[in-house]
Amino acid sequence: MAVGDDSYGPLHSVSGVRLGTISAGIKTAGRKDLVLIEVAENTQCAAVFTRNAFCAAPVTVARENLHSCAHQPRYLLINTGNANAGTGSAGIEAARTSVQTVASAAGVDVSTVLPFSTGVIGEPLPVERLTQAVPAAFNALSAEGWAAAAEGILTTDTRPKAHSVRFSCDNQNYVVTGIAKGSGMIRPNMATMLAFIATDMAVEKTLLQALLPQLTDRSFNRITVDGDTSTNDACVLLATGEAGNTPVNDVHCDLYHALHDAVEEVCISLAHSIVRDGEGASKFVTVQINGGRSEAECLEVAFTIAHSPLVKTALFASDPNWGRLLMAIGRADIPKLDVESVRLYLNEVLIAEDGCRATSYTEEQGVVAMAPEEIVIRVELGRGAATATVWTTDFSYDYVRINAEYRS
Repeated sequence: MAVGDDSYGPLHSVSGVRLGTISAGIKTAGRKDLVLIEVAENTQCAAVFTRNAFCAAPVTVARENLHSCAHQPRYLLINTGNANAGTGSAGIEAARTSVQTVASAAGVDVSTVLPFSTGVIGEPLPVERLTQAVPAAFNALSAEGWAAAAEGILTTDTRPKAHSVRFSCDNQNYVVTGIAKGSGMIRPNMATMLAFIATDMAVEKTLLQALLPQLTDRSFNRITVDGDTSTNDACVLLATGEAGNTPVNDVHCDLYHALHDAVEEVCISLAHSIVRDGEGASKFVTVQINGGRSEAECLEVAFTIAHSPLVKTALFASDPNWGRLLMAIGRADIPKLDVESVRLYLNEVLIAEDGCRATSYTEEQGVVAMAPEEIVIRVELGRGAATATVWTTDFSYDYVRINAEYRS
């Protein structure tokens, strides 16, 4: 089950990036579960990772390698079917063995290889299957490999997630292409699940690393399916420099603004795709909070609504049980909230104001507002000028089934 159209348009190749996707038999025989991404020398790399204290072994190793000042990344190795998380020192050794295998095959320093994993937590990574498949992954490398890679990184996802943008600035053409995976255990607390984005623009590394968290905060950090932050979340932004421009090093220049807008479009599109494919999702829900004293205050209300199981099950039932929404707004950690100043809307239908049901509201209006696949919950707090928007899903029977059967 997923919400909306599953098409993502053409995926433009990024000069300096090749991708290879194969089956290593990590969990299910015949399933594409291993992706190798190769980038040109001198590619600049920015990354953000999970803040979960039980971070996965590949997160630890990727961080270590990125912090090495000697080399920029040349290869990214992504496996599905096994998270290699909660695996202790053996998991660290397995991640290091994986990157060493790639480094040896490519003749590069081991610190230039970054590992990423997704799947079941707490089970040993079948590292022998992975390393034996590395030569086939090299043979599969192709500049046109984005679509196959988008499928190869999926777990409980029902469809691939990808977006690509071509844009021009100062009479020169550029491209940004990205893929992501994520369906459950989604409440990113840095970036998200797994996402890999690349551009052919040349960008100074410090600026690239400053740009990524800024944009993930406005996209991946504004989505939630179930309120849980994965042990393996990672988002990587690569700039190959193959377009030949002078490296961007000024946030005030036109080229930076063009890059910012293109990467933001890709991030938001991928973030929306994750919500639309949330485990068991039948609704795509925009929670828009206006009139707060600060953005943080608005986000507090938005996520309280988006995380409420009672709200989410009412959404699944298309039940305009607006009392659950008032409950969520009221329990958000907002000091001295004047409930009589709050107005609540469902798809532009005024539901509640002055601390109670709006005099203009009818149950029939509520039923109509809750029926579509796409719903906007809008709250006017009436206490300031700040706003914030979060995207979420409902909770269906399928969400419970998928997670109950996850390890079977």
